[in-house]
Amino acid sequence: MGVSIHSSSCTISQPHYHIHKIFLLCNYILLGSASSCIFLALSLRLLPSVAGFFFILLHIITITSAVSGCTAVSGGSNKWYAAHMVATVLTGIFQGSVSILIFSTTSNFLAALKSYVREEDGAVILKLAGGLCILMFCLEWVVLVLAFKLRYYAFVEGDSSRTGGGKTQEEDLKNWPWPFQV
Repeated sequence: MGVSIHSSSCTISQPHYHIHKIFLLCNYILLGSASSCIFLALSLRLLPSVAGFFFILLHIITITSAVSGCTAVSGGSNKWYAAHMVATVLTGIFQGSVSILIFSTTSNFLAALKSYVREEDGAVILKLAGGLCILMFCLEWVVLVLAFKLRYYAFVEGDSSRTGGGKTQEEDLKNWPWPFQV
């Protein structure tokens, strides 16, 4: 079904090539924005506080989710795909929550972070991080939709290396009790 494009680790049919490239681009943007948020958080000197540690940890998990997304598409393993979907949903929810906290209660959020930076400068840095959190929130949901589409197309085309081992439905039915075998 379509022309196949062979790369070093996977085969992608021509109609899905652009979806794959957009998926990878979104993951790379996620990597860049999460690492930028980590640097902005470090510029606020947030490490002494527990909230600052969790703020940085959220972005580390976002980076891990983006890397697992690139691996899931390239390698085709169900484990990587499941890990990517779970991590992306959780980080998407938390990124949206953090961005709402940053923009609705900037001074209270900055006080909870126990930053040593002046409040005016800290508010600007925190709002920059909040803008990146909104970007990551939107991109994570785009990545989820694209990952689902890529997995669905791989399943429909019958690519057994990407759909979980290549068992057919008939092989599964042989192991069922007699009344369920049709």
